[in-house]
Amino acid sequence: MDPERNPGQRSRPPLKVRLQRLLRPPRILRPTRAGWCFFVVIFAVAFAALNTGNNLLYLVLSLMLAFLVLSGVLSESALRGIEVRRRLPRELFAQTDNSVVLEIHNAQRRVPAFAVVIEDRWVTVPREQPWERDTTAAAGRTFALRIEPGGSEVRRYRLHPEKRGRLKFAEFRVSTRFPFGLFLKSREILDEEEILVYPALEPVQVPPRFAGTRDEGERASAGLGDGTSVAGLRDFQPGDLARRVHWRSSLRRQKLLVRELEDERDAEVEVLLRTRSTDSNDQFEKRVGWAASEAVALLEAGLRVALRTDAERVPCGAGARHRARLLSYLALVEPDGPAIAGAGS
Repeated sequence: MDPERNPGQRSRPPLKVRLQRLLRPPRILRPTRAGWCFFVVIFAVAFAALNTGNNLLYLVLSLMLAFLVLSGVLSESALRGIEVRRRLPRELFAQTDNSVVLEIHNAQRRVPAFAVVIEDRWVTVPREQPWERDTTAAAGRTFALRIEPGGSEVRRYRLHPEKRGRLKFAEFRVSTRFPFGLFLKSREILDEEEILVYPALEPVQVPPRFAGTRDEGERASAGLGDGTSVAGLRDFQPGDLARRVHWRSSLRRQKLLVRELEDERDAEVEVLLRTRSTDSNDQFEKRVGWAASEAVALLEAGLRVALRTDAERVPCGAGARHRARLLSYLALVEPDGPAIAGAGS
């Protein structure tokens, strides 16, 4: 049947791909440098035994071959029952060291696992067809020397994403060189998981007052002013009015303190991010990071924060849920295109 006449029919992978998937071994075995040297010795002993007919050389050859079989059996016992669970942090930031926790469990009842290396792998190039495999790379690795039968070990590794956006984990690669270090035997455990990487944050100092629009685009719609509600006390600064000095607290603390007054409305700040621009991608990423840094700093200062781009607006809000909403939006925001002539800055 022609797939173009029936678009709803799922395409099948080519025969070559299906054979590769069918014949793919459950374990990957690679000799180490010591293993290659051991192979050379085996061939040398075998050559000498065949040429001389010496029974002692045949005995040594059989012992060396049995050594290889024993190595394969013990390494398989170390990998057979390994299960891995990933625990990602609640917030993952780009260009920052983030701690990822791996819980390694040995499901075997009697046999312990020795010298196990866990490599967590993420997707670098997504697959184009359903039957293809994603191109992966190592996100981090950790090591467990001994895992008791039925026991678990908790290990951590540092994850350092280079850019914001979606990050997809693909699998775990569990490997060991136990017991003699002749081979590196590994198996793959599929565990796909996706998480958002937030923009890199920079330290931002929130000014005590807001007025006008700042260079990076935030606009204060309300803030500390000349209302009737007292927001708190602070040290006297040059330019403060004498009528705002709180004399009782000043006498008690032996320094001048002034009252900070709020508007009758809640303090709200709008962060503006220009998404329609002709700047390079690096400049856009810097603006996104700065917008995220300002939004987080303002939220931590107790203000209600909104986010406006050239295309849409995220309404005001406060708290941890709104923080996650803003950071998730900034993790996926993309440039809208070139700037419109005559548009305001």
